[in-house]
Amino acid sequence: MYSKEQIIKDITNYMDNKGVQYWHEVYVGISKNPADRLFNGHGVQKDHDPWIYRRAFSSSAARDVESHFINLGTDGGTGGGDETTIYVYAYKKAAHTNP
Repeated sequence: MYSKEQIIKDITNYMDNKGVQYWHEVYVGISKNPADRLFNGHGVQKDHDPWIYRRAFSSSAARDVESHFINLGTDGGTGGGDETTIYVYAYKKAAHTNP
């Protein structure tokens, strides 16, 4: 499990290292099953697309991280999930991802 601050740092550094220049190139969401959301829900290609997820200490912390990135301009929306939704995930959007 990671703190909100560590998750923000990890996602920011990861996307920087993958060449993301603008936050609107990225989708950030929360899930209780991030692998399913990434690869089945959004169509992220596991071996080719930049993606990351981290387990937060709580659903509240995951929502705070999600809101932080959405406020920076990432794609995504708040309000989903329930108290078991403790993972934050992010990926660089591509023509084949949804969105």
